[in-house]
Amino acid sequence: MPAAASLLLLLAILWWPLVLPLAPGHLQSPPTFITLNGSRLNHLLLDTHSGHVYVGAVNVLYHLSPDLQLLTWGKTGPKLDSPDCLPPIDPTDCTQAETTDNTNKLLLLEEIKGGDPLSLIVCGTVLQGICEKRSLENVSQVLYKTDNPVDTQYVAANNPRVSTVGVVVEQKGVLLMLVGRGYTSKGPGGIPPITMRRLTPVARHSAPAFSHEELGKLVVGSYSEYNNHFVKAFHHNNYVYFVFSRRDMWGKREYRTYVSRLCAGDPNFYSYVEVPLSCGGRYNLAQAAVLGYYREQPALFVAMAMGQASTPTPTDRTALCVYKVEELDKALHGAQLLCYTQEGKDANNKEKAYIEYEVSSSCLKLPQDSLNEYPCGGEHTPSPIASAIALEATPAFTWTPPITAVTTATEVGHTIVLLGDKNGRLHKVFLHANVSNSRTVLRASDLCVCVCVFQVTKLHVAQCEKHLDCHSCLSNRDPYCGWCSLEGRCTRKMDCARHAQLHHWIWSYGRERQCVSIESLHPSIQSREEQTQVSFTVLQLPVLSKDESLSCAFGSLAAQPAVVMENRITCQSPAPEQLPPSPPGNGECMACVSSMWPCHWCVKDELCTHDKSCPRQHVIYNSRVSVRPLISPRELSLPRGPDSCPCVWTLQSSPLVPVGFDSELSLQGKNLDIFEVMLICRLSFHPIHYLVTVLYLLVVSSLRLICVCVTVQLYDCSVGQSDCSQCRAVAGNYGCVWCADETPGCVYNQSCTSGTMDTCPPPLITEVEPLTGPLEGGILLTIQGSNLGQSFQDIQAGVTVAGVTCRPLPEAYRISTSIVCELQASANVTAGPVVITVRGSEKGESQQTFSYQNPQLSRIVPEKGPLAGGTMLTVHGSQLLTGQRTEQSSDQIAGLQAFLGSKPCLTFSHYDTRLICRTSHSNQTGRVPVKVVFGKAERILDSVLFSYMEDPVITDATPTESFYGGGRLIYVTGQNLNVVQQPKMSVSYEPRERSEVRRRRYTHVSVRNPLVTVKQSENSFHGWFQPILHIKHRICFQNECIQDLYIRFILRGLNIYSEMELCTNVTSERMICKSPTVEPKSRIVRVWFEMDNVHIDFHTIKNKPFTYHPNPDLFQLNSESRGTPIRFKPGGVLAVEGKGLTLAMNRDEVVARLGDKECVVKTLDNTHLYCEPPEEQPLALDDSDLPRLKVSLYPVSTLVLMGSLAFDLGPVQYDNDLHSPVPLAAQIGLAAGAAVVVLIVLVIILMYRRKSKQALRDYKKVLVQLETLEINVGDQCRKEFTDLMTEMMDLSSDVGGPGIPFLDYRTYAERVFFPGQKGAPLSQNLDLPDSRRQTVEQGLGQLNNLLNNRLFLIRFIHTLEVQQSFSQRDRGYVASLLTMALHDKLEYFTDVMKTLLGDLVQQYVAKNPKLMLRRTETVMEKMLTNWMSICLYSFLKEVAGEPLYKLYRAIKYQVDKGPVDAVTGKAKRTLNDSHLLREDIEYCSVTLTVLVKSGVEVQPCPVKVLDTDTITQVKDKILDQIYKGAAFSQRPAADSLDLEWRSGQAGHLTLSDDDVTAIIQGRWKRINTLQHYKVPDGATVALVPRSQSSLGVNQFYQTGEKTPMLEGEEEEGLRLWHLVKPSEDPEIPKHRKSSMRERERAKAIPEIYLTRLLSMKGTLQKFVDDVFVAILSTKRPPPIAVRFFFDFLDDMAEKHGIDDPETVHIWKTNSLPLRFWVNILKNPQFVFDVQVTDSVDAVLSVIAQTFIDSCTTSEHKVGRDSPVNKLLYAREIPRYKQLVERYYSDIHNAVSGCYQEMNSTLTELSGMNSLVALHELYKYINKYYDQIIMSLEEDAAGQKMQLAYRLQQVAALVENKVTDL
Repeated sequence: MPAAASLLLLLAILWWPLVLPLAPGHLQSPPTFITLNGSRLNHLLLDTHSGHVYVGAVNVLYHLSPDLQLLTWGKTGPKLDSPDCLPPIDPTDCTQAETTDNTNKLLLLEEIKGGDPLSLIVCGTVLQGICEKRSLENVSQVLYKTDNPVDTQYVAANNPRVSTVGVVVEQKGVLLMLVGRGYTSKGPGGIPPITMRRLTPVARHSAPAFSHEELGKLVVGSYSEYNNHFVKAFHHNNYVYFVFSRRDMWGKREYRTYVSRLCAGDPNFYSYVEVPLSCGGRYNLAQAAVLGYYREQPALFVAMAMGQASTPTPTDRTALCVYKVEELDKALHGAQLLCYTQEGKDANNKEKAYIEYEVSSSCLKLPQDSLNEYPCGGEHTPSPIASAIALEATPAFTWTPPITAVTTATEVGHTIVLLGDKNGRLHKVFLHANVSNSRTVLRASDLCVCVCVFQVTKLHVAQCEKHLDCHSCLSNRDPYCGWCSLEGRCTRKMDCARHAQLHHWIWSYGRERQCVSIESLHPSIQSREEQTQVSFTVLQLPVLSKDESLSCAFGSLAAQPAVVMENRITCQSPAPEQLPPSPPGNGECMACVSSMWPCHWCVKDELCTHDKSCPRQHVIYNSRVSVRPLISPRELSLPRGPDSCPCVWTLQSSPLVPVGFDSELSLQGKNLDIFEVMLICRLSFHPIHYLVTVLYLLVVSSLRLICVCVTVQLYDCSVGQSDCSQCRAVAGNYGCVWCADETPGCVYNQSCTSGTMDTCPPPLITEVEPLTGPLEGGILLTIQGSNLGQSFQDIQAGVTVAGVTCRPLPEAYRISTSIVCELQASANVTAGPVVITVRGSEKGESQQTFSYQNPQLSRIVPEKGPLAGGTMLTVHGSQLLTGQRTEQSSDQIAGLQAFLGSKPCLTFSHYDTRLICRTSHSNQTGRVPVKVVFGKAERILDSVLFSYMEDPVITDATPTESFYGGGRLIYVTGQNLNVVQQPKMSVSYEPRERSEVRRRRYTHVSVRNPLVTVKQSENSFHGWFQPILHIKHRICFQNECIQDLYIRFILRGLNIYSEMELCTNVTSERMICKSPTVEPKSRIVRVWFEMDNVHIDFHTIKNKPFTYHPNPDLFQLNSESRGTPIRFKPGGVLAVEGKGLTLAMNRDEVVARLGDKECVVKTLDNTHLYCEPPEEQPLALDDSDLPRLKVSLYPVSTLVLMGSLAFDLGPVQYDNDLHSPVPLAAQIGLAAGAAVVVLIVLVIILMYRRKSKQALRDYKKVLVQLETLEINVGDQCRKEFTDLMTEMMDLSSDVGGPGIPFLDYRTYAERVFFPGQKGAPLSQNLDLPDSRRQTVEQGLGQLNNLLNNRLFLIRFIHTLEVQQSFSQRDRGYVASLLTMALHDKLEYFTDVMKTLLGDLVQQYVAKNPKLMLRRTETVMEKMLTNWMSICLYSFLKEVAGEPLYKLYRAIKYQVDKGPVDAVTGKAKRTLNDSHLLREDIEYCSVTLTVLVKSGVEVQPCPVKVLDTDTITQVKDKILDQIYKGAAFSQRPAADSLDLEWRSGQAGHLTLSDDDVTAIIQGRWKRINTLQHYKVPDGATVALVPRSQSSLGVNQFYQTGEKTPMLEGEEEEGLRLWHLVKPSEDPEIPKHRKSSMRERERAKAIPEIYLTRLLSMKGTLQKFVDDVFVAILSTKRPPPIAVRFFFDFLDDMAEKHGIDDPETVHIWKTNSLPLRFWVNILKNPQFVFDVQVTDSVDAVLSVIAQTFIDSCTTSEHKVGRDSPVNKLLYAREIPRYKQLVERYYSDIHNAVSGCYQEMNSTLTELSGMNSLVALHELYKYINKYYDQIIMSLEEDAAGQKMQLAYRLQQVAALVENKVTDL
């Protein structure tokens, strides 16, 4: 078991969750999970060596990485099977066989102790539970399986419900598997419950793998009776244990749990013994078990369930019991001992051990030492033994629902149990023993995980870091976590550096579970003006070492040393001047003397101080502090507390102060006699309402506030009192009167000089609302006017409406101006004015007339709606405005309510003949009446009922994509779709430019049409919401229409927009919606269907979101001259170029019209649209002469171009023979001329009549020849197409091979640094005489030191580059030598390269920056190439290597399948037209049986070759097959072997490319082929070592990397040829030209064979795509070196002000793709140990050129004259360009590469001979010695460093050069 289990894998299966512990880890990342769809998961297996996870599921195996990424998967079923039939299954013999799911039953590792795992053992339920072995690297690869199994190979149970367990053990170097399986009623009988099986066949045994033949098995008398339900099998020490449950056949026949044991090396099961387990007496059925450690001792943890009344069915009640393995072994040993020596009986003669399983054996009385002599039993010992005494245990943990999985972990000696229950919850349980009574105490904490049948989750069992303080860390009671005191964080014990010292790591289960805390602080209160010693006690103070100390820090002040005495700490308080200023609040007397601090108030000094005396006497002491011990009665009277403070506290006079009059205020205070100066009053204003303003009176002394305790009210009678009644209603104490002046008004009584008015004018009514009401009354009437009473009592009984009393409402009455009354019922329809009587005398009558009305309801539209509500219901009737105001908005509708049954219908629109309301939610379907309430009047429509129907459900919606322009038809299917009134499709989005700077504010927006409901957070501000309403559609029901509001809703704070489109053609099960328009490049927030109140998100329908794509582009027909018509020849098609056409559209969704006619769309792809116009030129739709081509996407119909996206692509002019009208005179002249011509033609016809007949015969012959040629062309095209289809099917199974032969780093570097050079410095040794070696090596060491000087190195490089004799080759060679010499200091190498590149940028900025890095013209550029090669080596091996190797293998495989000319190198299958074998060579495939010698045996090996292959080509293909997957350098060369054709006993014929049988024709000699030797299909051949005397053409001709031979035996005057002769004579004699023409006529057209290029391209397309994607994909983080270098280029561009993105793009392209990747693509031999032939190199060159074209920024245009190579990939290059642009963009937008991170990833180079590189570099120093010395001496910094002198020292040591030293 691991010492700590920090990570945990949970296989979340609904009924059988499994848990496994992983290795310790400290990364507290969130849980990792992977959802494996399609199959139910059964088993989980962890490979502890690699950390990989294997999951066994129904019909599938999954292979996951340590971070749960899916690596490989393989299918295991379903298969044709029946449990009643034995495999192999033959449907004719087993008629009941059917396709059966294969449930995984066993998933084990085949591994030898101390070694790596060998394979994965997989057993399932089908085919009687046979097993197979699979590859650990690729679980789809089956390493072993048996097609015709025998009955001893049936391993697992064939029933998914029957258990199977297994364990692999190793005995004497042999791997064995012990299996326990339950009983199955179907299938072969007699399979024992426990068997031992060998995993590999052994030479001395005839039994196959997985067979139990000749191995041990548990013999059982009755299989059905002993139906063991196995739970667990495990290996411990030298024993194998099985945990299972079954019926107790010996005792009470109750179901019990047992543990059985047998020796791991017991092949006969003589040692079998079992003992029952008891868990609290009631828990009897084992559900899960695991071997773990408890109190540092091995223990068996078993989850037991309580069984249902003598049945094997478990209940929900489970318990966890722990059994020590020591006690378990003791019980098993005791049972064995009793059965061996005492016949199974104890001292009381009671049977305690017996023979189980109905076996004819019995316990014996053998010698006492029998068990010691035979610990694993023998032939004479009894077996199988069972104990009658159960091993008891007390439940450590009980739980409901049942526990189904268990595992354990050990954390610093403590046992932690992880339990999974039936509901998928994970429980973490800490077990520890109580010392007092050894009783198990339980502490548990739950971890909730996501449960799914198809999900594997990996999570941390300890998340200590989430607890940020000690209290939460300890209170969480996590056994993994404790508080690391000095580090101040919650950690695991081993993560705390000083956990072993006292109080440094506090554990939540420790004896002292208390955080570090401070107690008994003294003094706790201290004046800031005094310094003192502060001491306190610290609980749980960590122990410090002698050289450690504590410091005290007060607030943010600097720390100072503290004195520590045990747990008592003493500190010096800070000096007063260091303390920050005190907060305000104690600047007044009361606050000062009543504060909690011992502060006193100096009255005359106005000072709050800690001193008990004041400079100017008179102290008021704090009430909480005693001054000093009282010694006299006088001191008892000292002022103390806030009551002694001086204060003004009340106002004696009236607080009312009228405006404009002087008023005297009298104040009352206390303790004011202290002051000897005058007090000052100050007023501050605070308006309350229109009449009264409150003034605060402040009393101050010497500008200091004494008390704020009184207020006065300043008022003005004229404010707000507009009429007499209002004025007289003011309270009398204000003294306001209505003054009868020339301009009457309300004034203060002392300012009225002309007398006051005692009575007011009669009431005046100005407005009455509403002017209608129902007969039943009940509505509220609002009456506006003046002089409408001075109090409510004045008008309480004086309001009548049309002669009917109206009851006023007191709470709504406004003095003199407004009355609200409740309308009473009227017996009849009537009308009249409103009359108001004040105090029973004065009356006022309105000019408006009020009418009593009787509203009626007639019908409703629609008559149905969904249960969810939201239906816009229109109620028709008459006088529906009864009781409503004449002008009001929808939210001001009062006194009017609508109901559907008892459910309210929200009214929002109201007219005299109809009202509109929105239905609410209902709980049940049914028909309900409509009711409208007008005040107290109710009107019910009984004749028509509204039907609540089931909510609509959407089951499918396609398509799932649209362009931003919208308008795409979305076809929706479901149920009850026509229930809703008007379905809509809605989308909310955030524009891109706003989303990038959006505020982090969360606001929910709900938009419903036609109401807008906004739910806004409490902190949002008014004005953030801006709805924009557009009237777009009308909704009509039964000729009644309402405006549909097309809402575009903008939330200003979040910039969230919402668009919607109406759906049409709505039926019960189908409807058609249009995708709404969205602003381009917006972020889609939500897409949903809105059907009244039913909102269905799109992603819930298809389990994927609705996607918006950028709008497509269609380019003008005449892109060079817009507006100029293009010429069109009838019968052809119009080709329109575009971009992104098929992202969200198909051919049926686009309509093209040319003028008034349709241009039928024939083909549509991502970049082209082809349409067929009518034969005759259509008419233009406008005033122009020519029709224009217009294309519409998502049109409404083919007749009207009304799509959301429409394009006008320009005019089209037909090419025809029509000309402008000819003038009459010209027509007469033409007619005369025509007559003359006719006469001449007649004469000619008569003259050549005879010859015309001959011409006709010749014409017919030409037609026959053309027809023959056409048939030949068609046959060839069909043949090529058939080849293409065949290749596509064959290639996937042949490409790949066993392993990838990567070159080691040393060879890789040699080939990249020194391409094409033999004897590169990497593989050389320093060749020096021994007498000079030490001196030279010393000098080279000093040179190495000089090279590590940046200034020397840069001057050295610059000096070499300015020398005219320093060639291009020298530059590359020196750069590679420098790379070697500085490889161990790559950080310095990178820095120098950056400096040189900066200089290069400076040079090119002044010239043309786009040309930089275009060629390798400088040392720096070659250094950059080498640097990229070093940094990307690991990326090549881990990522790009595999697809690149597969591409190479695919090319080689394809090229070799067709004939390849050995002389010209041309091949039938190629991508390069210059290397295309255009002639139609007849060939056939031949399979040779090659005799391969393996040790002493000779084994036949079939090899496919062509009969047209040369003998050397045949040998190469044979070697390819024999050494498939091996490195090319490890196999023999073809030239060192001879090919022998063997026939019969002694028939050996050596085949060679050239021998005496070679065919010679004139000057040409043909190389021998298999066809030449007439080697038949199936012939036997052998490769034998070549004898020294064997000479032939192979001496001078060899395939491989060399150029194919173009010159042959020149000395003999002969030229070699293979399939075609390389060239003909340049000049052909005239007498042979006619025969040449005949020969050319017989040949097929050569361009026909260009279809082979397409065939090859189509076959290789997947492999090319895989390589490009591996190189340019950013799904995985790009190499750090690439990110680092690209960031550097961006910085250089910014530094030099280069803002042209194309320039930076070119720099990046020249530095990475063109400098490194193209080199690797063209030369895979740089990376792999392979042979690249000329024909393969030709194909790679085309692919590399395609990669180059994809990286350029220039537009990729092709035409008829374009090279064939560019035409091949014309359609793919734009897609590759997007890959490149996205790659550059993603790297640019990613986080900048860290320099240190990059350096840490550079590959370390070992074994490079840097001395040789330094010696080679010195040769250049010697060559340009004087120039280098001069350059160093001219540099001032170089002079200071004495660089020239140091170089002279190097020269003196290396070659004894005479210097000026």
